[in-house]
Amino acid sequence: MTGLPVRAAALRIPLHPLGPYVSLARHARLVWELCKRDVSGRYRGSMGGMFWAFLNPLLMLAIYSFVFGYIFKSRWTAVESGNVNFAIILFIGLIISNFFSECLTRAPVLITANPNYVKKVIFPLETLSWVTVGTGLFHALISTVVLVVALVATGTAVSPAAALFPLLLLVFLPMVAGVTWLFSALGVYFRDTQQIMQVLTTSLVFLAPIFYPRSSLPEQYRWVLSLNPLTFIVESARGLILWGRLPDAVAALTYLAASLLVGWFGWLAFNATRKGFADVI
Repeated sequence: MTGLPVRAAALRIPLHPLGPYVSLARHARLVWELCKRDVSGRYRGSMGGMFWAFLNPLLMLAIYSFVFGYIFKSRWTAVESGNVNFAIILFIGLIISNFFSECLTRAPVLITANPNYVKKVIFPLETLSWVTVGTGLFHALISTVVLVVALVATGTAVSPAAALFPLLLLVFLPMVAGVTWLFSALGVYFRDTQQIMQVLTTSLVFLAPIFYPRSSLPEQYRWVLSLNPLTFIVESARGLILWGRLPDAVAALTYLAASLLVGWFGWLAFNATRKGFADVI
């Protein structure tokens, strides 16, 4: 009889709001090992090896700065930017958007690309989303190192509030994990999801204040940007790192609640559909 309550509790975990994080804690070592394998496998066999992890954000920074800074003349006013180099402002936004885009674009094939895991009854499939998020965080960390180098090279002052940047990412994680679970499940049953993701990620990036300030839009349309999950994180990251501005408390708590809700919804959707994965793949 003592085993029945334990088994019943285990069955209820997928429905519990803390279920995603209980699963992460339970399989933390597995997630860590799979993340390391994912990162090393991505660069294995290339002549540059792990150097590409640093080179890619550098090239991205150079190209976007040239195109949007010199060709399209995208600019912040001195009041908006605090006289910070445009490339720095742009790159902070790209760190956030690239992290989100990497997870979204990988989500639709996350399950279909790992059929061996699906057929293993004891393998916790939900950890694959955490692995994707972990790999995305690794590349975000590399890009952050590049950002620090750029800040030093340009002599840009960094606010002490920049130390809160990891906490800001922590607020963002449940939402990223939630959409990864959701679209990884959809990708099993609807193969067009992968094509939709390419359009969706591009739209989210260009409809967020990454290449332009929110003030460049007519005032009556600025609220539309607030619907984009990237907007709050991008603007808050810039405020923390460059200008020492803390996010509005109400806005931060609202975003955290929305992030946790999206994470839980994605978790529920994944667990509700996972029983049919083996039949479809």
